[in-house]
Amino acid sequence: MMDVVDVLWRLLAVLLAFLLLPLIVGQAEHKAMAHMQGRVGPMYAGGFHGWAQLVADGVKFAQKEDIVPGGADRRVFQLAPAIALLPYLIVLIAIPVGDGDQVGQVVDAGVFFVLAVMGVGVLGSLMGGWASANKFSLLGGLRTAAQLLAYELPMLLAAASVAMAAGTLSLPGILDAWQWWWLPWQIIGGLVFFTAGLAELQRPPFDAPVADSEIIFGAYTEYTGLRFALFLLAEYAGIVVLSALTAVLFLGGWHGPAAGELGWVWTLLKTAALAFVVIWLRVSYPRLREDQIQRVAWTVLVPLALLQIALTGVVKVVIQ
Repeated sequence: MMDVVDVLWRLLAVLLAFLLLPLIVGQAEHKAMAHMQGRVGPMYAGGFHGWAQLVADGVKFAQKEDIVPGGADRRVFQLAPAIALLPYLIVLIAIPVGDGDQVGQVVDAGVFFVLAVMGVGVLGSLMGGWASANKFSLLGGLRTAAQLLAYELPMLLAAASVAMAAGTLSLPGILDAWQWWWLPWQIIGGLVFFTAGLAELQRPPFDAPVADSEIIFGAYTEYTGLRFALFLLAEYAGIVVLSALTAVLFLGGWHGPAAGELGWVWTLLKTAALAFVVIWLRVSYPRLREDQIQRVAWTVLVPLALLQIALTGVVKVVIQ
């Protein structure tokens, strides 16, 4: 009976994190962009510091009509937002937030599991782009597919270097083996992993698949109301998952001064700091062209990821 209660409690905690953290990131993005770019609009809704902006956005999406284009593949079109969002809930189950049993579910091959499931989320954009019966949506879907193919490899190689250093594919196992002196010689892999994750989430400056000045809004052009909101929520959930994984794999997760039972606080702080970096990059850099995006993946990130693996092998040999 206690095992059932424990499982239900963990699932409830993961569900609450999944429902709350993406909304917090969305609200933070509104405020950070308002300050960095002088956007006064998001600072007024509700009074003090525009606290009700997120509520106003939710009401707006709920009131909009749910439209399905006449020539669209209705079932695929309606299913795509869920396919884009749900994989991030599954990934959160496997991410450890603290020492010991502070994880939804321990997965032996956790590194490969979370990367494989994150790749499924991108299929939501592909499905929406193909099913919309819109040439701009189809073009956005094709760009999404190209980015997935290009950036999945360096992301996997960067994560493999950490698993190689720890001698395990389990995320809790990696944290148990993690040491502070890993930071300087795993930093290359961390930058590669984080950058590749941004590209898979189609976040600026890798947002060519949703380039509003070129293809309206890419795969999401024909979506309205709550279905469109689900795609936005999937983006923010992806930011949370990417930031948490980067913190766990490359920044030590729950490791920190006087961590103990409060190690989860360090995990959340590191995740929040990386999420802020994602927002900061959005307001700081212009959009890359599609050919530039591909060039960054194949000529910069893949060689750097291979260099990180080679460096990890050398360090492993030396310390042994």
